[in-house]
Amino acid sequence: MSTINEYLSLQEFESIVFGSNKIDIDKLVIDRVNNSFDFLKSFSVNKVIYGVNTGFGPMAQYRIKDQDRIQLQYNLIRSHSSGTGKPLNALCVKSAILARLNTLALGYSGVHPSVINLMKELINRDITPLIFEHGGVGASGDLVQLAHLALVLIGEGEVFYKGARKSTREVFEIENLTPIKVEIREGLALMNGTSVMTGIGVVNVYYAKKLLDWSLKCSCAINEIVSAYDDHFSAELNSTKRHIGQQEVAQRMREHLADSQLIRKREEHLYTGENTEDIFKEKVQEYYSLRCVPQILGPVLETINNVASILEDEFNSANDNPIIDVANKHVYHGGNFHGDYVALEMDKLKIVITKLTMLAERQLNYLLNSKINEMLPPFVNLGILGFNFGMQGVQFTATSTTAENQMLSNPMYIHSIPNNNDNQDIVSMGTNAAVITAKVIENAFEVLSIELITIVQAIDALTQKDEISSVSRKMYDELRAIIPTFKEDQTMYPFVQKVKDYLMSN
Repeated sequence: MSTINEYLSLQEFESIVFGSNKIDIDKLVIDRVNNSFDFLKSFSVNKVIYGVNTGFGPMAQYRIKDQDRIQLQYNLIRSHSSGTGKPLNALCVKSAILARLNTLALGYSGVHPSVINLMKELINRDITPLIFEHGGVGASGDLVQLAHLALVLIGEGEVFYKGARKSTREVFEIENLTPIKVEIREGLALMNGTSVMTGIGVVNVYYAKKLLDWSLKCSCAINEIVSAYDDHFSAELNSTKRHIGQQEVAQRMREHLADSQLIRKREEHLYTGENTEDIFKEKVQEYYSLRCVPQILGPVLETINNVASILEDEFNSANDNPIIDVANKHVYHGGNFHGDYVALEMDKLKIVITKLTMLAERQLNYLLNSKINEMLPPFVNLGILGFNFGMQGVQFTATSTTAENQMLSNPMYIHSIPNNNDNQDIVSMGTNAAVITAKVIENAFEVLSIELITIVQAIDALTQKDEISSVSRKMYDELRAIIPTFKEDQTMYPFVQKVKDYLMSN
């Protein structure tokens, strides 16, 4: 059980979204939210406060009659439940709900405590609101996507429940849940924020960390396969560059390869003075995709860590408008809903994951091209050359998918399009950035799956399984438990999917 109180760490956040942790809400939070609600209710009398007694966006110049204030919130929720495209997956929705709950729990939004209590129940009971990928421009926050969450909280719309898409009304009756009743500004408070892009971002970071780990393992295994020299990941070489990411990647490579029987020391082969030939048969140093792993994956590691830090700050921040400040007895109007922080970090993340994908594709090409590696059969074909095809077919998929990632890596952060009658004249597109980054990450898992299948094929081709490091051997054994050694040609897509599922869940 995780308790929502003062600060939610990224680790706690992930344990709720990806684990089986249920959540509880500290009494201090309920008191804080209640105080904010009570203050706004009294403070808003005879004052003009955006979204309480005014219209929204460019319509804020119109006063709303007292008797219409509650209906105004329902109108906002229903009219903006206008998303299209594919539904967001359950993990992203759960993450978005948690991000929204946590920011409302800070007590800067003036909502009734029933709002966060019902959101808690959605998380704990695995009720997933139907929220679509398309609709948010990331400026007044994730207005459209969060409207779909708000729609469920008022007992309308649809949810996914026990594997089926059902009406919210039906599921609430089954679970004996009561929809919230709008009191003051629950509609705007739920919708005006960055919680969907942030929630998707947390899921993206979680999987990006896995990708980095698998990319490191693949890179280490390929260095073993070719009996690479160890100096390119040595502490001595990498300490001459001050970047923490590079040094950590090199350290992890050393730990991974510590008991490998295949990695060579340069001083034992090239520094002996016994090399007298004019043209060296063996490579003096490896191709960049093998030799420059610390320099390539170092920035990836640092970017993932920085993105994680920004997201942790975001879901622990008030990203509402206006901000209800009980301590100073004031209501502040501004733009905390603007998603530029998240948009920029998502663009950075998808760029480095695309670079990681490109590294995997080049390493794959190295293994498949016998003219380059000069040690493996073409396409790591363990069957009859010419008659069988080895990994030839899956390379097309890896190349195509890598190319898609390169295209998708164009930034959303700078693709602002004014809308909302030019009230939102510069927007973040953070929601789109997060959704596209999720696609880039999924693509990367597909390319690494193909690379990893090829790596274990190469280890078999060279009969190296008893010489590779213990880390690589464990990876090899787990892969061989779910895919066969390919000698005869087989339909490949089910095996690629099995490996992809394995990589994403381990």
